[in-house]
Amino acid sequence: MKIGIIGAGNIGGNLTRRLTALGHDVYVANSRGPETLAALVEETGAKAVRADEAARGAEIVVVTVPLKAVPDLPAGLLDGAAEGAAVIDTGNYYPQQRDGRIAGIEDEGLTESRWTERQLGHPVIKAFNGTFAQDILDRHRPAGDPGRQAIPVSGDDEAAKTAVRALIDELGFDTVDNGGIDDSWRQQPGTPVYGLRAGTEAVRAALAEASPERPADFRG
Repeated sequence: MKIGIIGAGNIGGNLTRRLTALGHDVYVANSRGPETLAALVEETGAKAVRADEAARGAEIVVVTVPLKAVPDLPAGLLDGAAEGAAVIDTGNYYPQQRDGRIAGIEDEGLTESRWTERQLGHPVIKAFNGTFAQDILDRHRPAGDPGRQAIPVSGDDEAAKTAVRALIDELGFDTVDNGGIDDSWRQQPGTPVYGLRAGTEAVRAALAEASPERPADFRG
């Protein structure tokens, strides 16, 4: 598949490494320009492009930038993506640590990914937001392995969610369907599943235990 990755930090860089190794055609962009990605390109064979080019023709697009940077992404970023493209949002809201206060989340009660959808003008699938970046490289396992880690996935577009879950399976992880984007608070920072390294049953249990009240450390 053609996959666009917008953001080349820890998650974006390691997804680039794994997805190119699996044979996908990966286009990666960051905020500083393609020339700053020379080392990642040399290592992986991915193609470095500008952010407004990364999604062009892509069947899956990964948006993995700080939440505060989402409104600064190029307008119409996803207009050139393939028809029915799935957009993965890996983002988290860290108001005290990084992002500052975001009114839509704090005052309107939007989930982080619902807010991100509104900025992008495109439905998203929330995944990888509670995954340690190094685990993408180190903890993948074959299907059926008893030590296989599970990742929660939320989204309203069932076809896109199916495509994302299939890609995560190919990457070597199980998935747990966490419902729609309005349910994605169950996997936000401060919840039991956030950062959990466990299989499907433990992930389901952790999602069920989540409280809709945002912990004090993650309120702006």
